[in-house]
Amino acid sequence: MPVTSTMVGALLGLGTQMYSNALRKLPYMRHPWEHVLGMGLGAVFVNQLVKWDEQLKEDLDKMLDKAKAANERRYKDEDDD
Repeated sequence: MPVTSTMVGALLGLGTQMYSNALRKLPYMRHPWEHVLGMGLGAVFVNQLVKWDEQLKEDLDKMLDKAKAANERRYKDEDDD
């Protein structure tokens, strides 16, 4: 999974830089260091996005468990009355 997200990010960064050069009608590989920088930033961005998504799923599960427990307590308390 980390290799896949890293590769997707690198391709995203490379594609963005090449698209930027194509829009400006410049040679695709005008400044190669910009491509390397774009690939690095893209890889970091996608990896952080994957981490954020996993954390979001964990937080959602915790919130759903708390809500379920609160509902069970509420209905249990009503039955006792």
